[in-house]
This record gives sequence, structure tokens and C-alpha cells, in this order.
Amino acid sequence: MLFQDFQPLAGIATTQRGLQQLQRLPELSALWAPAAIAPGTTATPYQGSLKDHLAAVWPGQKSLVFCLATGAVVRLIAPLLQDKATDPAIVVVDEAGQYVISLVGGHQGGADRLTQVIALQLGATPILTGAANHLGLAGVDVLGTPFGWRKGEGDWTGVSAAIARQAVVEVIQEAGSTLWQDHLPADHPFVGEVKAGAKPAARIWITPIQRKFAPDSNLPRVQWHPRVLWLGIGCERGTSQTVIAQAVERVFQAYHLAPRAIAGVATIDLKADEVGLVEFCRKQGFPLRCFSASELKIVTVPNPSKIVEAEVGTPSVAEAAALLASGQANQESPELRVTKQVFRQEGEPGAVTLAIAQADREFTGRSGQLWLVGTGPGRLDQITPAAQTAIAQADVVIGYSLYIDLIRPLLRSGQIVEALPITQERQRAERAIDLATWGLTVAVVSSGDCGIYGMAGLVLEQLCTQGWDGKTPAVQVFPGITALQSAASRVGAPLMHDFCAISLSDLLTPWNMIEQRLRAAAQADFVVALYNPKSQTRTQQIALAQEIFLSHRPTSTPVALVRSAYREDEQVTITTLGELLEAPIDMMTTVLIGNQSSRTQAGWIVTPRGYLGFTRDEG
Repeated sequence: MLFQDFQPLAGIATTQRGLQQLQRLPELSALWAPAAIAPGTTATPYQGSLKDHLAAVWPGQKSLVFCLATGAVVRLIAPLLQDKATDPAIVVVDEAGQYVISLVGGHQGGADRLTQVIALQLGATPILTGAANHLGLAGVDVLGTPFGWRKGEGDWTGVSAAIARQAVVEVIQEAGSTLWQDHLPADHPFVGEVKAGAKPAARIWITPIQRKFAPDSNLPRVQWHPRVLWLGIGCERGTSQTVIAQAVERVFQAYHLAPRAIAGVATIDLKADEVGLVEFCRKQGFPLRCFSASELKIVTVPNPSKIVEAEVGTPSVAEAAALLASGQANQESPELRVTKQVFRQEGEPGAVTLAIAQADREFTGRSGQLWLVGTGPGRLDQITPAAQTAIAQADVVIGYSLYIDLIRPLLRSGQIVEALPITQERQRAERAIDLATWGLTVAVVSSGDCGIYGMAGLVLEQLCTQGWDGKTPAVQVFPGITALQSAASRVGAPLMHDFCAISLSDLLTPWNMIEQRLRAAAQADFVVALYNPKSQTRTQQIALAQEIFLSHRPTSTPVALVRSAYREDEQVTITTLGELLEAPIDMMTTVLIGNQSSRTQAGWIVTPRGYLGFTRDEG
């Protein structure tokens, strides 16, 4: 799932050492090597020269990873390169696994992103040479990719050059999400409106309109088309897809609209099997949304028809369907971009009625994903490679501001990063679900393990309340080292026998239930990890917990207090149950209380499992 945007993703190596490096990437859909070194490995042998083999497989690859000298790769691929919009992403890994280089297709091919995630997998340094990366920006030619925007005409190289030299670039956005603007670096070159008398070095249009650029102008301009236009279509039985296509073409030309801004087609459910309409949608790659007559008839439209109502049970199909699909029908004053137009074509059967409505939120055409990520104690080398890759790959990263700061080196240019306060867990979950349902890939980060006092449970609960089908959005959980594990690792092996975790926070759990669990764990002689032991306003719970444990365990029972494990301000205290309250404790502290067998030795704690047949002396 982490590498699905790059598939099919193939690897090529010509030496044993290079093959060993690429075998560390299980996400490869194919791995090729010479027949002399392929036996006994996961590689598929190729016969003849690598040049001939590469030419044969080139058309079917979206991404290629070479473990070869960069110069050799350049000579191999040079005759095969055609256009940066269609060439595969080319990434090079050195045989030592120290560097991963984005060689070709950095933006549109996705090579820059692929380079970053492979580097995380291998523990290598990514080499990105594009100017946008240096500036902390997404490339202008991939700016709208997360939102499903489609590229229109323009001088993409010229605009990219203006951005690279940090000249003023005017942005005129008439539709689509502005999330990309909300997360730009402070020194970005974009302006929303150029001051009177000033002239921008380039211009970006984000619009459903088909702009015609003057060929003699020396101002570089490009246009992105967010998919916000919904076609409401009604038609007679037997209307061909040719008639429908020509009706759409004529209307878009007449109103100067961009066909690339089409989100999809909407109609009445009686037309769900209309051959011409279905074929039109299939050919154009448009989704077809069908509404019942009862849904359509309650929509207020400018041109209702009694004839249509008598025939299909609603006074409007095209206009009402367009408004419903676009979300305009739910607004106070719904407005059509184009009211219904009726078309026939000489020599072709049938007729088509067409109306167009513009949505506030674009159709992404993407399947959203929710990645629930545990970041461990917070130090980067304590985060699993899979979790690091998920963070770097996501369109959006959401989390508590402190945790976002800890993982900031993993974030990439152009990512949407939303840091919310610690008390807004529910808002974080709702926001993540909304963006993933829309079609974005969203990483929700939690410290420790996301499924242990983390965000995974809340996000899944919220999905369940919404009737989630388990598929849309897709969910994947990336585990992390939880607080009790990282705390235990700093003091020895206190968790070697049965243990449990209990949170002392009573914000979501009644104190009487927490107290019941404390008594049961103390009586059963579990080693216990206490989370959220003390806050500025909640100070008595840790004292009550100590009292409960002292009724079942001696005062000499070893206790570890670990604050901010693996972070710069880490504090570790080894004490006893009797002296527990004499040490500083706060919300960042994890308290580990040993069982009756736990012992200390030279500043370390161990809880015997029983392998050596001894237990702790009581006293």
C-alpha cells in the first residue's frame, strides 16, 4: 500500500552486491538480474544485453530502480526517454546502500517521492536536485495531483523557472481546494494579487475555465483544472454516445469551460443502463451518479417541465441531477453554471438534455486512505521504517503539535501538515476521516503505539459511527514502540513477566473503574505501567495508586520513573514503591511498578521469568 503510487515498480541490478541492496525492497513488482547471478535469489534472470532487456520492458514500467553507476544508467535510458509527462520515474541506489538518487521524473514521474521512501527503507541519504525541493515547495507540475486536478495548457517550464529563481508568481484560483496555499513556507514566491503597476514573472490559473493564452506574450502561464463541473444529463432512449459527446463539446466551447474540469455525470436512476450514456462515461473515464425521481423532484430548478414529470416522475432530470451531484442542491440559493440545453444531431437517434453545476469541493477521483501511525518515543531512529515511509508518503499529516515537531525531518515539500492541540483528539479524528473520505492519503500520528492510548481507536470508533464498510477509506495501522516498552528499555528488563498498562487519567474513564483495575492488578502481582500519572490539576491519583499497591507489595518493590524516553530532556529515576512520591512525576512520565519478584542490580531492574529457579527474597 505504501508503494502503490509507483507500481509497477521494477528493480535492476548487475552485481551480487547490488542485488542484495534491491532485495531489501519487497515492494518491487519485478527484480531483474543477469542470468549469471540470478539463481538462488528472488531475481528474474534476463538474457542478452541489459540495453535490449530494458528497451523491451520500458513501456510497461511506471518506476524503475537501478543499482548501477549513475553514468551507466544515464547511457542506458537516454535513447528511451520521450517526455517527462510519460517517462517512468528513474531512481538510482549505490551498491553500498548509502545514497538514493532521483534521476528522471522527479515531479510528474514521482521519482523524488520514491527516492525519499526508498531512502527511509534502506536508511540511506536521498539526493534530490530539483529547485522546488530546496525551496520547500511542491513542483508546480504536481501541485494539484493530491486533489485530482488536471493539467491544462501552458508554459510549465517557464513557470517552474520563475519559481526556482523566487520571482513573483501570481496565482489566480477560481475553484478547488486552497489547502496547498495554507501550508506554504514563509518565503514562498506566490501572490494572490499583483499590486497596481507591478508585473508578475509568471502566472498560475486554477480554474474550470479554458483560458486562451496569447501566443506572442512573454509571460509564462499555466492552468490547472480542478474537477468541479458536474454534468446533469437526461436523454431519450437510444441516444448514442456520439450525440452526448458532441452536446458536451458544444456547450463547453460556448461557455469557455475546460473539459478537464469535468467531475462526472449525473442522471436519473432510470437511465443507469442507458447504453449511450454508459458508453460515454466509460470512454471518458467519468463516474456516473444516479438519483431517484423522489430525490430529484424536491430540488428547486430554474426550468422545471411538466412533460418530463409526467414521463419520469420528476419535473427535472438534467438540472436537478447536476445540482445534487455538485452539492448545490443543499445550499440556500443553488445556482447552475449552465442551465439545461437540448441537443439533437441530424442522422443520429435520440436527444440529450444537458445542464452543468459547479461543486465547491472538487472530485479527486482517488481512493482515500487512512494511515494510523505510531511514532514510538519520538526519536527518529526509534520509528519503524514502515512508519517513517507512511509519514513521508502521505498527502496529509495530522497530529498533536508536539509529535509533529518531533517528526518534522520526515516531512516533505508540499505536504499538508495540520498540528492541533492535545485536547482536540476528536477534531483530529474527524478531520482525518473527512480528508480521507474525500480521496486524500492521511497519516494520523500518535506517540508510542497508535493503538495503545493513541489515535487508532478513536479514528476507528468514529468510522464505525458513520457506518464504515471497512473499505472506503482504506485503513492501515503502523505500530510503534509504545511508552511502556521504551521506558522499560531504559531501566533493564522489568517487563519480563506478566504485565499490564493502566492510565490514571479520569477524563474518559470514571475513577472508580480505574481504582478497581489498580486493585485487581496489584492483587494479581502484575508488573504495572502507569500512563498519565499526574497533571497540574490531577495530583491525587498517583498517591491513591501507591496506597493500593502498598497494600499488596512491600515498600522495597522497585519502581522506575521514565520521563520523555529517548528525547533530549529524558529523565530516568530508579526508586521504590515506598518512596515513589518523592520523585518528580508529570504527564510525560511513565511509571513502572515491579511485582514481588522484581529486583534492582547496579541501577537496573529485572523481573525474573523463572528460568534460573529463583525468586526475590521478601523482607
